[in-house]
Amino acid sequence: MGTSWAGLLIAMVGVAGTLGAALLTQNRADRTKRMELQAAAEQRREEHGHAEEMLRAEQTRQRQLESLERRRACYITLNTSARQYLTAMTNYLHALQRGEDVSPRLTDLEAARLTYRDSYAESQMIAPEAVSRASSTAKKRLNAAYGRLRKYGSAPSDHAEELANLEAEFREEVWPYLGELKQSMRADLGVDDQ
Repeated sequence: MGTSWAGLLIAMVGVAGTLGAALLTQNRADRTKRMELQAAAEQRREEHGHAEEMLRAEQTRQRQLESLERRRACYITLNTSARQYLTAMTNYLHALQRGEDVSPRLTDLEAARLTYRDSYAESQMIAPEAVSRASSTAKKRLNAAYGRLRKYGSAPSDHAEELANLEAEFREEVWPYLGELKQSMRADLGVDDQ
């Protein structure tokens, strides 16, 4: 019976080894599968994080483009209205100097002044500080010129000499500040002057 017990013992060890190897293989396969699933989940989290980051970057870029376009539209309106305001003042001045009926020119001047005022108010809400400073300086110069023109225009015959000098004052004391305003707006928009 010694050999039958030995055979049985060898058979049991063989079966146990086979079952143990199968369990060990299954355990390793399960652990490998868990690690693969964890790696896949981590990769999905990273991809989701990257996608969110890309979305935020695109949204930021879109907001910057929209801001740039709002400033561009505002600057075009402000530049145009400021120049038209000064042109209307010059036209009114010429009508005064020629002794013409100034009422149509005065109506044009007041309309240009109101348009400029509205575009200036809009720019205060949109423009950065550098452009706001240049805009404020230009506004002060335009309004001072307007004040002198209206004062002299109320009695043109009493202020003929002042009226004669006023156009030169416009060129020297107003136009340069409109040019500085234009340059500050162009710089903010990134327009290259070369």
